[in-house]
Amino acid sequence: MFDRLREDIACILERDPAARSTWEVLTCYPGLHALLMHRWSHACWKHGWHWLARFISHLGRFFSGIEIHPGATIGRRVFIDHGMGVVIGEMAEIGDECTIYQGVTLGGTSLVKGAKRHPTLGRGVIIGANACVLGGFTVGEGARVGSGAVVTKPVPPGATAVGNPARIILAKDDPSHAAADNAKGFSAYGVTQGDDPVSQAMKGLIDNASGHEHQIALLWAAIEKLSPTKPDCVPTDAQKTEHFDAERMNQLVK
Repeated sequence: MFDRLREDIACILERDPAARSTWEVLTCYPGLHALLMHRWSHACWKHGWHWLARFISHLGRFFSGIEIHPGATIGRRVFIDHGMGVVIGEMAEIGDECTIYQGVTLGGTSLVKGAKRHPTLGRGVIIGANACVLGGFTVGEGARVGSGAVVTKPVPPGATAVGNPARIILAKDDPSHAAADNAKGFSAYGVTQGDDPVSQAMKGLIDNASGHEHQIALLWAAIEKLSPTKPDCVPTDAQKTEHFDAERMNQLVK
């Protein structure tokens, strides 16, 4: 038990720059308190003492603001940061080294008793603030769910899910991209710049339109240069200069 507690405190000191000391973490971090009480309630649940398990869980919710069903399975070195409003359902499974921020719901969409209603998080998953992961599917190892996302389908390992409904951005296979992502360090809320696929698509369209305008202007300039004695070959309304402000448009979709 004390080994698990030391692990929990060490992972909080590692991941939260606001944590100053072991004593501060032990006495002032509701995520740690909620996990400690969950271990007691989970042990009671496995032994068939369901009412006592629910009562301990209820006390944990009262003191920490974090509701964890005693039937949920939680791995080692899990960090619930801030934690207020977190709800973890009965059949949820949380892998080792996961990070969960405030307002997260790991819930279910099915009312069938006995069915797998709640999600499974692989090792090292990050769930951003106020995100909802709903259903009995798996969020793969190392995946991230952005703040406010609503996820209702499986997330592949290493991928990022953002938006409502969530859109999936697959992990890059290119080692140079992976190195660049690692250089950014720990992503506190599960989102880094450029994660939104809609904004990425918009930027691609803007760059494409800008490229077309540039090519058209070059073509008209070449035609005008090749036909100096025949000005009628070039219409008066031909666009010979570029007016499309791609940089400004990209700023709008950031």
